[in-house]
Amino acid sequence: MAKALVIFLHGVGSNGEDLAALGRHWAPLLPDVIFAAPDAPFSFPHGAGFEWFSLDGVTPENRPARVRAARETFDATLKAILARHGLSDQWDKVVLVGFSQGSIMALDALASGRFPLAGAVAFSGRLAFDEPLSPAIQTPALLIHGHADAVIPWRESESAAQRLKAAGVPLELQLEPRTEHTISAQGAMRAAAFIAQCLQD
Repeated sequence: MAKALVIFLHGVGSNGEDLAALGRHWAPLLPDVIFAAPDAPFSFPHGAGFEWFSLDGVTPENRPARVRAARETFDATLKAILARHGLSDQWDKVVLVGFSQGSIMALDALASGRFPLAGAVAFSGRLAFDEPLSPAIQTPALLIHGHADAVIPWRESESAAQRLKAAGVPLELQLEPRTEHTISAQGAMRAAAFIAQCLQD
């Protein structure tokens, strides 16, 4: 049985395979780790791919409610993956790695403290959370965002980092001057090293 599980959470309009390639790249760096890259539960209505929650008519005001409404299907997706790999309820062996909308879901899971995760990585994300933060404070997080991101402003990760740190989360923020709305090579390598550190125990 693998000692740990990394679950990739893709962005809106994408699919699990989009991030599964990153797992194949990381595999030599993270031995004995299983990589899972599920499709989000809802079909994206404006093309191929999937979404964790709808962006139609989304605003800064209603986004947190949409994320809350998505928790049931999101949590069920994660629990099914853990069960499939014989790791049911062993959240301390799980690292979530999200991109864009997937990062929103990962940071929501972290901020709500629903799972005592081994770690969380959020690329190009935001913390869409309007409740009091109640994280599992032993769960470290790495937020990576590019200054050139024209989809989700980098200040969203800066704000999320401030809020999560204030709530007691051990957190690292990496801002990349020229990176757009994507995962850079340096960001991917930093995340792999962070995950290895999270799982070293």
